Amino acid sequence: MGRHTDAVCRLCRREGIKLYLKGARCDSPKCAIERRNGPPGMHTRRGKQSEYGVRLREKQKLKRFYGLFEKQFRRFFHIASQSTANTGEQLLSLMERRLDNVVHRLGFINNRAGARQFIAHGHVLVNGRMVNIPSYILRPGDVITVKDAKRSRQLVALHLKDNNTPLPDYLERTSTEPPEGRVLRMPSRDDIDPRIKDINEQMIIEISTR
Repeated sequence: MGRHTDAVCRLCRREGIKLYLKGARCDSPKCAIERRNGPPGMHTRRGKQSEYGVRLREKQKLKRFYGLFEKQFRRFFHIASQSTANTGEQLLSLMERRLDNVVHRLGFINNRAGARQFIAHGHVLVNGRMVNIPSYILRPGDVITVKDAKRSRQLVALHLKDNNTPLPDYLERTSTEPPEGRVLRMPSRDDIDPRIKDINEQMIIEISTR
């Protein structure tokens, strides 16, 4: 699994929006974009962004929000483009059905980076079997359970206690002891994380098909 080793707050500043890469810190006064709302690095006066640049920024926002590298993004785009349905909506649906995203949106872990580490360390079961691949794509009816280990459940209980975010309609939290959730149906465009709701998927399709 690839990792971004630089300061992640620089990614938010580069895209000009909060990507919520540090969980609760992003809603606190310590958030870097609140203190310095501008791209990182040394700067001169910037001209008008090109059409290509505008589309690239939309693509980068989506990749960085969900924690994907280019090779992973290309794989998901290829899968979405094979569908007879709207490619943009299919791409967003695939992003939402990633195991790391679902673990995060169920409230088990407070950010996607933490969810990826949690899964990679073998703390998550899907339909009773251990899955350590954060990019694993879930399907309707799949059951996500936290491993029956004291440390695993303590960590999730801590996050659930502080989590007040409502669940999306396509997910159901069936139990908190043990922590367990279920995918009820395929997520639609309306089910994507509200914090990335304004993403323009059509621009992403345009730049990805060049």
